[in-house]
Amino acid sequence: MKKYVLILLAIMLSPKPANAQNAESQTKEVPLKIAVIGLTHTHVHWIFDSEKRGGFEIVAIVEPNRDLARRYAEQHGYSMNLVYPDSQSMLKAVTPEAVTAFGTIYEHLEVVETFAPLGIHVMVEKPLAVSMEHAQRMAELARTHGIYLLTNYETTWYPSNHLAYRKVVQEGTIGDIRKVVIRDGHRGPKKIGINAEFLDWLTDPMQNGGGALTDFGCYGANLLTWLHQGRRPVSVTALTQQLQAENNPKVEDEAIILVEYPNAVGIIQGSWNWPIGRKDMEIYGLTGAVFADNRNSLRIRMAEGYDGFKEEAFELEERPAPINDPFTYFAGVIRGTIPVAPADLSALENNLVVVEILDAARESASSGQRIYLNQEK
Repeated sequence: MKKYVLILLAIMLSPKPANAQNAESQTKEVPLKIAVIGLTHTHVHWIFDSEKRGGFEIVAIVEPNRDLARRYAEQHGYSMNLVYPDSQSMLKAVTPEAVTAFGTIYEHLEVVETFAPLGIHVMVEKPLAVSMEHAQRMAELARTHGIYLLTNYETTWYPSNHLAYRKVVQEGTIGDIRKVVIRDGHRGPKKIGINAEFLDWLTDPMQNGGGALTDFGCYGANLLTWLHQGRRPVSVTALTQQLQAENNPKVEDEAIILVEYPNAVGIIQGSWNWPIGRKDMEIYGLTGAVFADNRNSLRIRMAEGYDGFKEEAFELEERPAPINDPFTYFAGVIRGTIPVAPADLSALENNLVVVEILDAARESASSGQRIYLNQEK
């Protein structure tokens, strides 16, 4: 027996083969080659700013609007030689390892249809798709061709949300979840002055999949699915309104979504009518509550008596690299240094549930009925 233990120790302590060492070196030293598909979603500024920190390299940009591409080139300092009018012309010149989609939500399907068969990984800006029909086709392509298909949300990188998850889900600090209230939004796209290229499709029901319900309801659906460890809800009920018809004539700008779980309820308030922009979350358990007030601030209140409580407040530092940024995270996932669990905020499985919730919310708002989800899936 001692002989076999010694052999095992020798194997464990022996130098790694050259190819393994090279793989580790490549993970650390060779930037991931990323192509940016579309510039009309202004969250695209994020990837240009992030590139300066290393870990990946933008090797191509696909954008047919040359004026828009030139404006951003002047702002971010990239060469117009990187810009191609369409994906096919780009692929003749460059072979990226991954692409990020910053066009309309409707175009996400086309991006996956183009790049998944080539084995090129895809990250889309939230939400995953305009409908379950699109989402299921995208998932099928991703699984068939063995690529990662991730979805990026701003709130994925909030230290407050991750501390909330640890305290509530992993440590059980406030007992079982009974209610989650998530509020996201701002004064509205036109009022905050987004550019014409973004405004044109963000307020279009086909290109965006809706208005505030899609734009900000997706954040709450994503966080709820994460907090419930990937479980699908029992039912969805929604109320939508159009309070700024002059600014958003084609879509709703107010959405309240009630998401029912067997032992809890989620309340998602996605709005283009908040006077002050916000992305915050409240989690209520059996013995206390957690308030993720913003990106870096979190409070925990433990119940005392009828209406008393003991509060602990946290001001949080940013998360460490590479898990503080969507694109270095994407690179780490592809290189195999960061695992992705199905319930994770960026994961395909989580975001299929998100789109299912949004689809049910649209149906509920339209019909005035509570929509029950098929629990056989």
